Amino acid sequence: MLQVISVLGALAILGAYAASQFGFVDPSRLSYQVANFLGSAVLSVVAVIAWQPGFILLEGTWALVSLWGIATILRGGSTSPSAH
Repeated sequence: MLQVISVLGALAILGAYAASQFGFVDPSRLSYQVANFLGSAVLSVVAVIAWQPGFILLEGTWALVSLWGIATILRGGSTSPSAH
């Protein structure tokens, strides 16, 4: 069951990334940031359960950065570097 949850988390991240690369979604959209956050949060929990420190660091950081992006969008800002 843990592997199924891991795959779903990975698919959320990979789906958002692929959609961005193919121009279907802009990384400054809330949906992109939420997909990244949910996928990385799920994988962070799985990494903690399996005690994989490298993946805890990677996915935990990914979740925090995505959460920052969500907060920025909700505050009315842009996550796009070109907007600065």
